[in-house]
Amino acid sequence: MTRRWLVTGCSSGLGHALAAAAAEAGDRVVATARRPADLEELVRASPDRIVPVVLDVRDGGQCEAAVARAVDLFGGLDVLVNNAGNGVFGAVEEVTDGELRDQLETLVVGPWRLARLVLPLMRTQGAGTILNVSSLAGRMAFPGLAAYVTGKHALEGMTQALAAEAEAFGIRVAALEPGGYATRYGTSLTDAAGRSPHYASFTDPMRGLLATMAEGPTVGRPEDFARLVLRIVAAPGPLPVRIPVGPGSHAYLEAGQEAAAAELTAARALLDAPPV
Repeated sequence: MTRRWLVTGCSSGLGHALAAAAAEAGDRVVATARRPADLEELVRASPDRIVPVVLDVRDGGQCEAAVARAVDLFGGLDVLVNNAGNGVFGAVEEVTDGELRDQLETLVVGPWRLARLVLPLMRTQGAGTILNVSSLAGRMAFPGLAAYVTGKHALEGMTQALAAEAEAFGIRVAALEPGGYATRYGTSLTDAAGRSPHYASFTDPMRGLLATMAEGPTVGRPEDFARLVLRIVAAPGPLPVRIPVGPGSHAYLEAGQEAAAAELTAARALLDAPPV
């Protein structure tokens, strides 16, 4: 079966690898990025299967045009992968309103908009898969990534709601939660305009870790992520709504579950204790 994909954020990293792998598997892919030059390598490798489309997911008109292009060429869509992302680095106090809005436009509003655009197509087909690329930050928090964490938590909330709403129409929806992968995310972070020395002692180590993550010996390769996504899409039947993928993902989330259980116990003890 030849599948029809729309993948956002294909300039590099996970999106680039996924578009390449889907095309290599014989599928047809609308691959998007904000700069046309970033898609040239994909097109050269698979000129008959990769369709390059300029897309900034914050732009509603470009989102509509990307979906329309897929429909015109493919006659529909089987898989939407909301992968495009960016990051602003800063604590809550350091991030401006504008920086927060921009982060949420990319991580939440754009994926929501694209899902809304493809749902009528998939509902008519009676089938389809929507994958939102989240993060471990969609279930836990990291110092200095306040806006990113907020966006990924919101994306996972949307994913859970949409999964419940779309199931009756044969549409599968899941959030992918990658562990450590060798991408440019850590080096492409933008520092918040209001960076303050008050937070440096516990945000700077995280900034340094992220900057070197792509070179670490234990991080996964984007090509490995792509193979896992192809397996997920090809799997029959319903999908788990949240799917940890890649190095360290399960261990991190298991530790997070233990911390959540301890927090719940502490909260119950707080409210069950006699008033002081």
